[in-house]
Amino acid sequence: MINNYIITNIYEKNNFKSKISSQLLYGEKFKIIKKKQGWFKIKTSYDNYTGFIKKKNYSKNYKSTHKVYNLKAYLYSKPLKKYKTKKFLSFCSLVSLKDKKNNFYKLGNLWIEKKNVVPVKYREDLFKRVSIFKNVKYKWGGKSCNGIDCSALIQIFYKFNNLYCPRDTKDQIRYFKNKKMISKNALIFWKGHVALCLSKSKLIHAYGPKKKVLIMDINKTIKLIKKTAKLNVIGIR
Repeated sequence: MINNYIITNIYEKNNFKSKISSQLLYGEKFKIIKKKQGWFKIKTSYDNYTGFIKKKNYSKNYKSTHKVYNLKAYLYSKPLKKYKTKKFLSFCSLVSLKDKKNNFYKLGNLWIEKKNVVPVKYREDLFKRVSIFKNVKYKWGGKSCNGIDCSALIQIFYKFNNLYCPRDTKDQIRYFKNKKMISKNALIFWKGHVALCLSKSKLIHAYGPKKKVLIMDINKTIKLIKKTAKLNVIGIR
């Protein structure tokens, strides 16, 4: 099955009072494990993540040709800029595009700007554009321009580059190889938290206490987390 909604929340249990543990972006594949009282228990195809989504009319036949390149790609009712709608797709959403007109691609009954998509096989330097998420709000279980958590900020760029990365920090620290020192693109792990090094002195992370994605000084952040959360660094990957 394929998620054909802009963002679909994945819940820990089959009710809306349950925690959102992750999300499906547009075009993401999943398998239905079982049906339960208007809900589907699913396993995502990319990272084998399990949880519950509300029962809806999800797509069965869908072959992605492109993926969203920018943080937020607005959709248009006609292939002209004056026809922009309030609908949008988030970074790394997967789309099937064929018809092209006026620098737009047709997406179902809507249109998306050509500049906002690249072919699905496209790759670039892994964290080249991670700063596009700067100041995006922190959201537990989120992985979109509407809100993202610390582990999703790492995973989403692996996924964009057609590489595997686990969803949660506890699995990421086991998956990646150990590094001896802090360097560009290294991952710093605390219990339940991860940050990406932009250089030997700066990091970027979706930081819950500040409720957004921030670029911060590495040494000051390590001291701050030790002081406020009583957590020490447990690994560099």
